[in-house]
Amino acid sequence: MKNCLIVLAILLGSCTSSKKDDATNQPEQSTVSLYVLGTVQDGGSPHIGCQKSCCAELFHNPEPNRKVVSLGVIDHTNNRSYLFEATPDMTSQLKLLKEHAQNTNETPNGIFLTHAHIGHYTGLMYFGREAFGGKNIPIYAMPGMKLFLETNGPWEQLVRLNNIAIQPLQNEVKTTLTPNLTVVPFKVPHRDEYSETVGYKIIGPNKSALFIPDIDKWSKWEKDIVKEIQTVDFAFLDATFFDGPEINTRDIGEIPHPFVVESMELFENLSKVDKSKIHFIHFNHTNALLNKKSSKYQEVLSKGFNIAEFNERFSL
Repeated sequence: MKNCLIVLAILLGSCTSSKKDDATNQPEQSTVSLYVLGTVQDGGSPHIGCQKSCCAELFHNPEPNRKVVSLGVIDHTNNRSYLFEATPDMTSQLKLLKEHAQNTNETPNGIFLTHAHIGHYTGLMYFGREAFGGKNIPIYAMPGMKLFLETNGPWEQLVRLNNIAIQPLQNEVKTTLTPNLTVVPFKVPHRDEYSETVGYKIIGPNKSALFIPDIDKWSKWEKDIVKEIQTVDFAFLDATFFDGPEINTRDIGEIPHPFVVESMELFENLSKVDKSKIHFIHFNHTNALLNKKSSKYQEVLSKGFNIAEFNERFSL
């Protein structure tokens, strides 16, 4: 009988230890948590005017997990929460962040913007008097993004009416949010029609993450993305298009991004551990990685990489 109890204890222990650390399970004790609040490119999915099979069914039966790319970060110890990107889906994303933070605040302690393309800042419109009527909601922005918001309507009205309060950022300069949480913005090459584009390093007490939802091509960046991946624990990286044929109706020169096939080739010599850090994100509506049943989805996983999932949780 004693031996049976020992075996049972071992089996139970092995089952509980394999439990995935994400938002679908009871969160483990952690000082800082990062949540994936959206994985889709700016235009969303289904995409406006799309007549392809990737969108046809979604117009009739929308997929609630198809949210525009965003991350949420919570310091549980200090009861502080932060949103990365103000997307068109921000209404539901803020509510989900609030639920994960388990507090009464409808807005976070700050929102970090990467650049002035529609999926990354237009959610700010909901803070205006037509909607929430915010009061000095902290918005973290680089100089070009700050100037854009201050000098262009309707965004300048948010500033003038104190719906938002812009917190200036500087390239490669740390912003300490709490004793447990630091954020570092860094410029990346992208289509900068209205503002510069940045990625972020998000540093918790135990682990750190890269967030680069938009970049032209890895080769255009002055930094070595391979080395940058090796310095962090998680890397959420631009995977807008899987390959060239996917967008044969558009000029890639006008909308440059690293193809997933290019990224996988660039990262193929990384160690198994470093490959597992990579979580592809920011998927165009045509990208097969939005479909878990696709062969391309399975190909990415088979090569040791990960694909970001809505509401997935990571401990920092």
